[in-house]
Amino acid sequence: MTPRPYYQIIPVIAVFLTAISAAMEPATEPAADPTADAPQPGDLPQPTATPLPAAPPTDNVTINLINRLVQKGILTQAEAAEMIQQAQADAAAVAASQVQPIPPIPSPEEEMRVTYIPEIVRNQMRDEIKQDLMAQAREEEWTKQAAPSWTSKFRPFGDLRVRSENTLFPDGNDNSGAFPNFNAINTGSPFDTSGTLFSPQHNVDQDRHRMRLRARIGTEIMLGDGFNGGIRLATGDSGGPTSTNQTLGGSGGNFSKYAVWLDRAFIGYTFGPGDGDEAVALLGRFDNPFFSTEMHWDDDLGFDGLALRGKARINDRASAFLTAGLFPVYNTDFNFASNQPAKFDSTDKWLTGVQLGLDWKIADDLTAKFGMAYYGFDNIEGRLSSPFIPLTDKDAGDTDTTRPSFAQRGNTYMALRNIDNSTAANDYGNKYQYQYYGLASEFRNLTLTGRLDYDHFDPLRLSLLGELTKNLAFDSGDVAGRAVNNRGVATGGGIGAYEGGDTAWYLAFVIGKPALEKFGDWQATLGYRYLESDSVVDGFTDSDFGGGGTNVQGFTLGGLFALTKDIRCGIRWMSSDEIAGPPLSSDTLQIDFNAKF
Repeated sequence: MTPRPYYQIIPVIAVFLTAISAAMEPATEPAADPTADAPQPGDLPQPTATPLPAAPPTDNVTINLINRLVQKGILTQAEAAEMIQQAQADAAAVAASQVQPIPPIPSPEEEMRVTYIPEIVRNQMRDEIKQDLMAQAREEEWTKQAAPSWTSKFRPFGDLRVRSENTLFPDGNDNSGAFPNFNAINTGSPFDTSGTLFSPQHNVDQDRHRMRLRARIGTEIMLGDGFNGGIRLATGDSGGPTSTNQTLGGSGGNFSKYAVWLDRAFIGYTFGPGDGDEAVALLGRFDNPFFSTEMHWDDDLGFDGLALRGKARINDRASAFLTAGLFPVYNTDFNFASNQPAKFDSTDKWLTGVQLGLDWKIADDLTAKFGMAYYGFDNIEGRLSSPFIPLTDKDAGDTDTTRPSFAQRGNTYMALRNIDNSTAANDYGNKYQYQYYGLASEFRNLTLTGRLDYDHFDPLRLSLLGELTKNLAFDSGDVAGRAVNNRGVATGGGIGAYEGGDTAWYLAFVIGKPALEKFGDWQATLGYRYLESDSVVDGFTDSDFGGGGTNVQGFTLGGLFALTKDIRCGIRWMSSDEIAGPPLSSDTLQIDFNAKF
């Protein structure tokens, strides 16, 4: 049946209810036609049931009226019998409570005159008829209107997470100023190394407890003809790339409002014959397109630029995939240096990535996925500037933009400014030593990633994940000559030899349901990782383990439990130790409550 628009049915309902109310009001004059005030067939929807034969008339007007409604199919016989019984009881109660003469029994000539219908009966009849009409309207969707066509293009989604996070530092960490916070220096004013103040430092000995919130909301956009798009907004303490966590009480505290960032915005196009052979092009800011683990790329990291992904079916058990992309990591300010009439050369930074892999169904209950990737960074390393003397912290060096615009910790750093200390202008190096820092190593990674899924114990799945990467551009001898951190302690005290490295690996075992879809579904994870100082760029790796960054090793133990299809809770314990340099250990406990929609 075609749904009736609300603007057509509302007048019908109004006419019907008006007619019924009029029919049930006490009449002042005889009615020549007992059905004159009743709803007419054209005034309301035609009943779908076959009308019942007319019941014989009685000497009771109320009963005759109810029987007429049964005949027209508006009431069922069961409903009519109940209404007659209730009407008789109500009429007797009303008559007993009123001191009035009993009205005479109408003569045959006046039999159809309605002299009195109790108010309670009229209200009950009106309510029941209205309920029947509303039920029919809902069933036939009279008021349903077709949504505008453009709304069908959007598929909204989102999630919320509330986290309790405890970071604990055992005794024995070096808190003498051995862990400079290079990100704080590089994102603020340069640090004067000739002064008497310590540089900004990482916390290594004070336990912290934080309540953290993550909120993300977005939509997929179906554009048709193979095109699609997506937009997502997310919270975050800052615009940093590796976390969308907002610390409750942070950002000024005092119940201040929190910032919302543009987290994803892209256009995509899918082409190919299908049936296992297709390709996707992405342009904008999108999810990580590579098969990888959080050791290399943080789960929250978004990639800016252009990516192509394709897969081709080899046979019934195997298919190959290829991913490639070009991503701008940093774009030099158009007016750099802003406080000088002469401008400096651009030092734009780029990431080029390519990955070739295989999806393989080894057996009915065993599948594997393997990938080999090359990630090459251009201009991400620091460069020494031309000689100059920064007389104030506002004076810019011509290689200041080679410093990272975001970092966590662990990579080896070098001083960027070649400060001329041969003159009295800066007291031969005793003052005006304003310094920025850049990455001491280049980064070109060869990475192997794999996953095995064993479904013999379905619905439980056993999975093994692994990743190994090596920074092919790392030169220990070259880096050691410029390194200002990741050094050991020399015999007898002082700064020792450089101890950084170029290799990282990760291994994790997962057991549980592949998807948490109902109460009681669960997953458990046990993993171990080892990341040397310059194995990967510390600004893009996992932001939770060891406080984020590289030069860490240790294990992770965690679990997830589903309360409903869309609600789950989780717990994770991470324990890490520094690999190179002064001693530093930390433990992190996270308790999460997640909701998705």
